Amino acid sequence: MRVVLQRVSKASVQINHEINAVIRTGLLILLGIENEDSQEDIDWLCNKIVKMRIFSDENNAMNLSLLDVDGDAIVVSQFTLHASTKKGNRPSFIKAAKPDVAVPLYEKFIEKFEETLGKPVGTGEFGADMKVELINDGPVTIIVDSKQRE
Repeated sequence: MRVVLQRVSKASVQINHEINAVIRTGLLILLGIENEDSQEDIDWLCNKIVKMRIFSDENNAMNLSLLDVDGDAIVVSQFTLHASTKKGNRPSFIKAAKPDVAVPLYEKFIEKFEETLGKPVGTGEFGADMKVELINDGPVTIIVDSKQRE
């Protein structure tokens, strides 16, 4: 699994001209799923994300986690995070999991993330044409891959 974390002061997801989720301070999480991903990847990522110290403290140093700031989150499925651009000019998405694998893992990720964070999170809709709007705070954008664990 690969995520792009964007620290936001505001974010929303719109599907078919309807607002599906809105948050203030927190994280917009773009989630890419591969065929080899498992519950182990979900558990590791959820724990890593909620404890990652990327929010500013009173001295403007990144010392606080999503839990510390009682922040909110939106999780959006993003198969394009597994794009391969090695050959030619058209990205290949062969590493991205197909819906029969990805949808259950996406739903398990949301469930585990809500449990780890201790509150509901906003979501997109798997496979939908979504309009994602955000105000990136910082800007702070971090990529985390459960296979590389860097």
